[in-house]
Amino acid sequence: MPDRDEVDAVNAALLLRRPLLITGEPGVGKSSLAYRIARELGLGGVLRWPISSRSTLRAGLYEYDAIGRAQDAATTRHSPGPGPGPGSHDPSGSGAAGSGDVPDALSDSGIGHYLRLGPLGTALLPFSAPRVLLIDELDKSDIDLPNDLLDVFEEGEYRVTELNRMSAREPVVRVHTADPDLMADIVGGQVRCRAFPVIVITSNGEREFPPAFLRRCLRFSMKDPGEARLADIVASHFAERSDERTRRLIRDFLDHRGGRGLAADQLLNAVYLAGAGGRQPADGWERLLDFLWQRLNPEAAE
Repeated sequence: MPDRDEVDAVNAALLLRRPLLITGEPGVGKSSLAYRIARELGLGGVLRWPISSRSTLRAGLYEYDAIGRAQDAATTRHSPGPGPGPGSHDPSGSGAAGSGDVPDALSDSGIGHYLRLGPLGTALLPFSAPRVLLIDELDKSDIDLPNDLLDVFEEGEYRVTELNRMSAREPVVRVHTADPDLMADIVGGQVRCRAFPVIVITSNGEREFPPAFLRRCLRFSMKDPGEARLADIVASHFAERSDERTRRLIRDFLDHRGGRGLAADQLLNAVYLAGAGGRQPADGWERLLDFLWQRLNPEAAE
């Protein structure tokens, strides 16, 4: 069974349409919470935005490859070619340079090929049911990113500047999204969610966030997972591994963890290896577990 406080925090975030800021030591299962929410509520695949010091709001919303677009157009201008091929667009039928898919790169109708929505931008599309967005390890970000996110969180919408400029001539543009097989129509260069996404933000507690950002989020501190939550974490990664062998491995992990600062990822490594080849190694298994379950914190007590 999931932790009662955790369930309350998730339900409050859903009802209030607020991001859930999860803090805790590395490896306690903060990121896994997003996947459990998506699985249990049937909300589809999780959109993951891994944060680094170079992450920006713009990259989370969308990326526009202006250089690639210009290069494609320049290449086509200087290459006359044999004429239109399959899938080309040549209303005049002349076959001159400027026809085909790439020659239209600088036209309004070609811009969508060079735009891709990021994880945050995709989560804010008008889906009928909310998507789950994982903003992973926000404490690695540039100092300005948390405040930059506030307006998007508040309004649930954003503008694609490149499409907004040309909306009178091309009101609807189809673009790529963070879902590999999904494209989306952007109307008037504006994106507004229909159902506010379930946003899970993780932090290892390595920095302080601005007060305005903290006010916008609901905060939940995650403790070391017990047996039930570890089983949940394993199930979220290995749905088929809920047998007695896996349950015994979880209990062994809990015995090893005392004072050693172990992470749930280390348990997942053991579960994966135990299932590799369909059987647990007969010899040297304990030595292998000692190798896998080395303490993360050198100062932790044995």
